[in-house]
Amino acid sequence: MVAEPLFRVGLPPLLKWAGGKRWLVKHLLPYWSKHRDRLFVEPFVGGMGVTLGLRPKSALLNDTNPHLINFYQWVRRGLQISIPMVYEREFYLDYRKRFNQLIREKRANTAEAAALFYYLNRTGYNGLCRFNASGEFNVPFGKYKTVNYQTDFSGYREVFRDWEFKTGDFSELAIDPDAFVYADPPYDVEFTQYSPGGFSWNDQVRLVEYLEKHRGPVIISNQLTDRIHELYTKAGYAIIVLPAPRRISCDGNRQDALEVLAFKNI
Repeated sequence: MVAEPLFRVGLPPLLKWAGGKRWLVKHLLPYWSKHRDRLFVEPFVGGMGVTLGLRPKSALLNDTNPHLINFYQWVRRGLQISIPMVYEREFYLDYRKRFNQLIREKRANTAEAAALFYYLNRTGYNGLCRFNASGEFNVPFGKYKTVNYQTDFSGYREVFRDWEFKTGDFSELAIDPDAFVYADPPYDVEFTQYSPGGFSWNDQVRLVEYLEKHRGPVIISNQLTDRIHELYTKAGYAIIVLPAPRRISCDGNRQDALEVLAFKNI
């Protein structure tokens, strides 16, 4: 009996997340399959579509969003959601208010905050994760035909057991020199927001410099732009270009996009 490819049997992402790269798993799998015994590192884990698709045994996963990482950490600890999961505007507004109260009270690292974050992500508009200048979640209620919620994450807990979660700038990660690194930084576009300060061109360059001396396999994905292509090529990466699913621009229009995969030490 032939085993199912990993990208078919991998667990689906728990969260809705803008810019998810689940569609790239089938393209990354041939490269990862040669190195599957290595530590897998993802400095911009986001919705975790790639990591869940590839299913490494051990992983180091990072993101600048502390609420996202808090949710993943509580899933690993055995998060059981006890709050009512009801798709109604009134519930959403009440839960958003409570979540923001926890943020103000410096209790955003609790299991309650993790459960509320999950509900808000599944119920809010387009799966957006957005905060105002005061650090409060301000995504409006989303309008859907149906919303599917989970309250038991035991299947994910087992997978997460040997995965480590960090929150902070990618440059703060101490990476094993032989680790397999997959980096999916925010796209090289003007409206991209990585953190309150955004993710600038200098940050794109800084990422390449950070990975320059890494001796293990490295793959970077990004939207294809002339300067991204030049940056990766000059740094010694091999390049392939793929058609990407249509993305929604900042003005709401759907645009065709090309994705670049940059490889080093593969």
